[in-house]
Amino acid sequence: MKLDYQAIGKRIARRRKQLGLTQSEVEERADIGDKYLSSIERAISIPSTEVIMRLAIALETTPDEFLVGTARHPDQGWRDVAELLRPMTEKQLALARSLLTWIGEQKLGE
Repeated sequence: MKLDYQAIGKRIARRRKQLGLTQSEVEERADIGDKYLSSIERAISIPSTEVIMRLAIALETTPDEFLVGTARHPDQGWRDVAELLRPMTEKQLALARSLLTWIGEQKLGE
């Protein structure tokens, strides 16, 4: 799958504007360099996965909103789970992945 960085930049800019934030405010929230967001929004710079994640948190959405144009519902608590996973070792992440896969397979009275 080839990513369209121009579309990604436009989606990031659209979300930022929806929240009424300036580029500087988002850069501060995401802890990225000055003027870097402008370069991303104009597809001059290609953001790393980590920067996409930081921007998603700063803009209160999920990375898939930027990458493919759709977002998960913000009330799903994905951010809380992501924060719990962040400090884990590779072994802990593998165990968490297995547990989450198992949970996802369960029929919990849907």
